[in-house]
Order: sequence, then C-alpha cells, then structure tokens
Amino acid sequence: MDFAMVTAYQPIDQLVALARAAEEAGFRALSIADHVVDLETVRTPYPYTPTGERRWTPDVDWPDPWVTVGALSQVTTRLEFFTSIYVAAMRNPFVVAKAVGTAAALSGGRVALGVGVGWCREEFELLEQEFATRGRRTDEALDLMKALWAPGWTEFSGEFYRCERLAMRPEPPGPVPVWVGGLSDVAMRRAARHDGWVGDMATVDEAIAIAERLRQLRVEAGRDPGEPFDVVPALTDALAPEDFLRAAEGGVTMCMTMPWMYYVGQHAPLEDKLAAVRRFGDEVIAPVRQLAGLET
Repeated sequence: MDFAMVTAYQPIDQLVALARAAEEAGFRALSIADHVVDLETVRTPYPYTPTGERRWTPDVDWPDPWVTVGALSQVTTRLEFFTSIYVAAMRNPFVVAKAVGTAAALSGGRVALGVGVGWCREEFELLEQEFATRGRRTDEALDLMKALWAPGWTEFSGEFYRCERLAMRPEPPGPVPVWVGGLSDVAMRRAARHDGWVGDMATVDEAIAIAERLRQLRVEAGRDPGEPFDVVPALTDALAPEDFLRAAEGGVTMCMTMPWMYYVGQHAPLEDKLAAVRRFGDEVIAPVRQLAGLET
C-alpha cells in the first residue's frame, strides 16, 4: 500500500512545504485537483455530494496542475504527481499533451495523468468545448496524446482530432501512465483500458469491491491482469495500519488522504499541517510498510 497526499483546496503558498514534507514522510505521490475557474453559480449539480453542492468555498486556490508539477518536481526527488481529476476534454488535446509531456520531462517521469470526463457543463461552455461529446472526445484525445508522447513523428486521423506528420518535444522520458476517474460503469471500463483508476471517498469494503470489478473488466478488455494497474481511492474508514493493509490485500494500491484531517482539521496553520504529515508518516505509513514486510 502506497499513500498520496491530496492538495485540493490548499493555499498555493503552502504547496512547496507540503510536497517536501510528503516526500520526507514516505508518501509515494501527491495529487493535484483541477478547475480552470470556479463559477459562482452553476446549474449542473456536483455529483459527489448528496445535495449537489460543491465541497469547497469560493476562496479556494485552483493552480494549474502542470505548472504546479513543474515547480514541485524541482524541490523533490522521489515524489510522484498525478491529477485528481484533470478534465482533458475541456481543452485542446495538443495543448494538454504539451503541458503533460513537459511536466513529465521536467520531473524525470514522475507524472501520471489522472483524467475524467468532467461534470460542469458551464465550465465546458466557457471554454467553448462541447459537453455532450466529452466521453468520446476523451477516448480519442487519450489515443492522440499517447501518440504525441511517443518518440518520433505522429500522424493522427480521428472523428474529432487529426494532424499531419508532426513531432512534439520535449518528449516524456517514458510512457505517461493514464489513470481514469469516475464511478460509472463507463468510467470503470475506460480505466480498465488504461493504467489505473482514481476514485472518490469509499470504505475499505467498497474499495476492495471496486478493485475486483476493475480486475474483471481488465480481463474482459484483454488486458493482462498481472500488468501494473493502480487503484487509488480515498478510504473513509481506514484508521489503523491494519485497515490500510486489508485494503492493499484486496487490490487497492494507493490511498489518497489529507493527513491533517486525522489530527488538526482542514483549516489548521501550515506548521500544524506539516506536523500532521510527519505524524501520519510515523503512525501509519511506516507501520503499514512494516506489516507488509517492506521494512524491517
């Protein structure tokens, strides 16, 4: 079991310190959220709360994920980065491929693209991208971006995107893993065709069931179940190291968490958050690794 620290809703001037602390505490990765803008009023209900209300307040920072990766990768050496979740279909895929590929090159390959189809129709309309076709465009854009990240020349002809022979540099140092977010059957099947799944909040039992469902879908998709595949939820009822180990044994590879929520709350000062990161490393990450036999 690995751990990812969630940076959503955190002030931008805290991110460097939090990234450094996460790496020192033994976190594998850091997740970065994505919105281009935060509209004051939206008609589209937020899909991850019972009321449809958004989880954040209007004063929350939404830094560009790939600029953020470029910066934070320069003050860390091992920490990985992924988006949770980046809505590629709101953008031109050539621009997305350029940003992700540059971040991957700057970080030495410590990047995964966590992608979803998006939920906010108004944000799509603002960016002049069609909302109704976002699923099909996401699938095609992922094929195009993988081609653009590969060495050499690229030609592409699809329903929505096409290009004549061209090259995009800098190239990533290796394949960029694509993790897909979402709870629908369509999202799960899309994830099974790629390299991982990024979820929302789930109990340990729910996460284990999702991991098994993804394993079945990968078999159906003709993927080798022995290939690396990340399953990354936020576990709501895992408190003790044994809880996280049970999730790992059930197929969960990494847990997203805000460690300060266990100890000091969402709006604690930075120094208290940093202390919480260190404490989580000592009380959870290190014991989980010991129970798994990864440390003696």
